[in-house]
Amino acid sequence: MNKAMLALAVGLTFSLAAQAQTIYRTTDAQGNVVFTDNPDRGGEEVELAPVTVVPATGEVRIGAEAPSLEGDEAAAPPGQPFMPYDSFSIVSPNHEQAFPVGAAGNIPVDLGIEPALREDHRVRLLVDGQVSQSAMHTSAFMVPNMNPGEHVLQAELLDAGGEVRHRTSPVTIYVLRANVNRQPAD
Repeated sequence: MNKAMLALAVGLTFSLAAQAQTIYRTTDAQGNVVFTDNPDRGGEEVELAPVTVVPATGEVRIGAEAPSLEGDEAAAPPGQPFMPYDSFSIVSPNHEQAFPVGAAGNIPVDLGIEPALREDHRVRLLVDGQVSQSAMHTSAFMVPNMNPGEHVLQAELLDAGGEVRHRTSPVTIYVLRANVNRQPAD
């Protein structure tokens, strides 16, 4: 059923494109430019550049899982997202996890990367949108000296050329402020 709908949509698109229409440009009383296909409204004929049509390659699979990429196949074909990993995410700390101010001196960040990170790929860590640690071949980072407040962590996957190819979902953490008004326990 899906293939029939797809074929119908493609056929309709090509049949509409085959009907050459003339477009006219006019200016209304308020000075707005109006484009129309109605020659009765007057105006000058507009020459349109032909529409570029790129034929699909391979079979179109609606709702199918993307094939996993291995080895040299990890270079994505044109038009396909670059993601040679089944998972690429921050697994620790948890989203909205709070850290006492004393523990915020060193916050470990662990990534879940499956399959293992390729030799020619690197990962770098962003804290609040800024590069915290340069790109390394690792799945673990240590973030030192976190100021109290809310912070957003995100990791970026870099290819062999140093181009960012993927980002993890952001993880928000909170570094709690020390409470100087707290009463000592009796």
